[in-house]
Amino acid sequence: MWERTAVEQAAAVRSGEVSAVELVRAHLARIAEVNPRYNAVTQLPADQALDEARALDRRRAAGEDVGPLAGVPFTVKESIAIRGVPTTHGAVRLKDFTAVEDAPPVAALRAAGAIPIGHGNMPTLTLAGMHTRSELFGDTVNPWDARVTPGGTSGGDAVAVATGMAALGLGNDSGGSVRIPASFCGLAGLKPTYGRFAADHRLRPEDEPPLGAQLFVVDGPLARTVGDLWPAFEALAGASPRDPRAVPVPPRGEPVPRRVAVVADPGGSGVHPTVRAAVVRAADALSDAGYDVVDVPDVPLLDEALSAYGHLLMTEFAPAWPVVRTLLGEGGHRYIEHSMAKAAPVDVAEYLRLTGVVLAVKRAWAGFLDRYPLLLGPVFTEPPVEPGVESRDAAGHHLVTTAMRLCTATSFAGLPAVAVPTGLADGLPTGVQLVGRAYREDVCLDAASAVEERFGVLAPVGASGG
Repeated sequence: MWERTAVEQAAAVRSGEVSAVELVRAHLARIAEVNPRYNAVTQLPADQALDEARALDRRRAAGEDVGPLAGVPFTVKESIAIRGVPTTHGAVRLKDFTAVEDAPPVAALRAAGAIPIGHGNMPTLTLAGMHTRSELFGDTVNPWDARVTPGGTSGGDAVAVATGMAALGLGNDSGGSVRIPASFCGLAGLKPTYGRFAADHRLRPEDEPPLGAQLFVVDGPLARTVGDLWPAFEALAGASPRDPRAVPVPPRGEPVPRRVAVVADPGGSGVHPTVRAAVVRAADALSDAGYDVVDVPDVPLLDEALSAYGHLLMTEFAPAWPVVRTLLGEGGHRYIEHSMAKAAPVDVAEYLRLTGVVLAVKRAWAGFLDRYPLLLGPVFTEPPVEPGVESRDAAGHHLVTTAMRLCTATSFAGLPAVAVPTGLADGLPTGVQLVGRAYREDVCLDAASAVEERFGVLAPVGASGG
């Protein structure tokens, strides 16, 4: 059962072909088999998951609607709360920080019938780098090749989904943290529009996030197929009193022109041949599927977005950095300190100016996407890199932050994007992303489905026959 898609698993539970208990047990057995090798799942509330499965089976037997994701096991990033389980953020000093309630997206997936089966590893506090290595749980291994990172910061959830330990993963993305591990692990991943999903990333009720953390961080699902992203998206979308940023926009909008702008090398900073080839292949697939595909010179205000993103966030980090630095464990401080050297904190006048740049970038992207409802581009302009290269030295930091530039810019603009695989190169997954207008995740998902139809599905890794 763990090899089936989430949609197939839910259908099997709803029809009575299998019970939710059997489905959860199949995934627990898979975790026991492969997690020691990959170290993706950190905490395993198995008894809680089985209790939920039993309750769901009783409801199904009583004739109740058990939801579109009935019984589907999903992992949850260590920074997102599951009630009754510590939300450690990968930090030793938070190892007993037990959540009293689900974070809004966990509650939404539960309401659709899905069952949280474990937490997924992440870099400590999401600040220790792109590679998924936490002070509390150690390194997560890419199942395609241990010599390269699985990406991050939602890397544990990506590896869990890629290897069949869960059908879905719930991560978050403020500059590529869903899309990059999806691409490196051969998955589909959705970064939603700012305000599409309700979220709550506070450690304590009084710890409201500063502006950058409010605007750029969004939770999003990872799956083995684009088709599995759809029910997760529909379950997660909508308003909630727990997050006044979330708005009740319908999952599908009015038809738009099937026109796609293509940029293989955003900003002209360079792109690896295998990545460029993946973008070209995806463009050909979309053209064959009936899309009007147009090469364009560049994306809007890239340099302005990248500079403002860095300076805003580093300015917000600076006051708390002396304390936060002590929570990151050995070497965990290097990534942020390289980031501060590249984009130093600014004074109040400059910070205020940069808040205006946010609107300028959003306005420029809105105009661009009015002409081209979709943008096709790379997730990461290099093949998967070695673990921890971004924290090793200034050159490694520059390599990685430059390679993720389109992810960073589209997070800054608050836009939706779907990462989708395009096959293999040198034995490693390749992928692209499709970026759309605000609240038009449906357009991104439809185009990603066309790409997936051409190139097929890569995961689960290690499944029978594959």
